[in-house]
Amino acid sequence: MFKVGLTGGIASGKSTVSAIFTEKGIEVIDADIIAREVLVLYPEISKAIKNTFGEHFFTAEGSLNRKALGEYIFKYPGERKKLDDIMIPPIKEEIFKRLKAKETEGVKVCVLDAPTLIEHGIHENMDLNILVWVDKDLQVERLKIRDNLTTQQALNRINAQMSLDEKKKYVNFIIDNSKDLDYLKEQVKEVIEVLSIYLN
Repeated sequence: MFKVGLTGGIASGKSTVSAIFTEKGIEVIDADIIAREVLVLYPEISKAIKNTFGEHFFTAEGSLNRKALGEYIFKYPGERKKLDDIMIPPIKEEIFKRLKAKETEGVKVCVLDAPTLIEHGIHENMDLNILVWVDKDLQVERLKIRDNLTTQQALNRINAQMSLDEKKKYVNFIIDNSKDLDYLKEQVKEVIEVLSIYLN
């Protein structure tokens, strides 16, 4: 199976590109969905988060308040590593388990949509990697509108991730999402044409 890594930054448009791949009939594994599911699949994760960050990040029903915890770790970047140390190993385990399952099913091409694909070295296990890039000023404006944030809050989130310009060094394709949707779709179409030799 030909494995494609798809990454970007917050509010770069990665989810839109992922949706286009799905529309075109290409299998997509979404690491963000896995990140939510592992909390149910591995109950010890919630226990470790409570022990590390406190029970106040959980609702009365016992579910993780992801928004509150996210706000906290973006405000205090040193805390993000603590959360990654808890979350990333089971997420990676589940990602590779699902990729293997797709391969067993006979899927020919599978896209892994993962925001921290490069940061956690997962790109090294892919056959081809794609970055959805956007100008930082535009990224800030889109994030402020999307999540109703202040400029500083948006910058905290963006600066907590590896910069999109730095990620360019690790990928085979760069999709520029600084223009309109038609321009974006045209670029995805070009990538799919490259992948077509593996789809047939």
